[in-house]
Amino acid sequence: MGTPGLAERVRRLGGHEVRWLVSLGWWVARRRIGVAAGDRAFGYASAQAALVYGLTFVCVVETVGLAVLLRDHPVAHGVMLVVDVYALLMMLGMQAAAVTRPHVLGSGVLWLRDAARMEIRIPLERIVSVRYDLRSAPAGSGSRSEVAGQASEAAGEAGVKRGSDVLAFAVGGQTSVTVELREPVVAVRLSGRRPAVRTVRFHADDARGMVAAVRTAVAAPDEGRPRADRT
Repeated sequence: MGTPGLAERVRRLGGHEVRWLVSLGWWVARRRIGVAAGDRAFGYASAQAALVYGLTFVCVVETVGLAVLLRDHPVAHGVMLVVDVYALLMMLGMQAAAVTRPHVLGSGVLWLRDAARMEIRIPLERIVSVRYDLRSAPAGSGSRSEVAGQASEAAGEAGVKRGSDVLAFAVGGQTSVTVELREPVVAVRLSGRRPAVRTVRFHADDARGMVAAVRTAVAAPDEGRPRADRT
């Protein structure tokens, strides 16, 4: 699990761009990606909606203002128009990806997603506990995926082997559910790095409802198996 090469990072960043652009179409169609019949979907986009729409409004105002200021400079006006329209689409695409790519509780797996940026699939049999756990995200993390633990990302292979990392999908500066695992799972970051994690923190709009649903799903397949902690 070495450091990904430049080509791999470029490919993954390009894939991210494609995913949020595609999400705009799914958002308009009011459809969700990756939610099969019988699966339960749990949204998380509401916590960031006000911020995203506020930034979108700022982008619109900036676009109009620059169009007026640069009306006598067609080349500069054209360049800035392209940049502003792209920024506007990116803002909307971020929200569209979060809406159309919810967390999914399926058959035997908990699929957690961070819009178009990152996702992790957790087999239900690896879940030791799941609990409502409202936390503020570390300063500067925003709605991005952060991995922290006893080993830093620079430590590379050693941190992955220990499986000591905590993965946090913060939305609106907070997480509200914590899942503890008996065995680590590998998360693929947008950069291509693949840390192994034993604790995953994420946000859900209906956090308590999702906790109850995951606990039920963990307990259901095998009543003799250790169940998720009910604390």
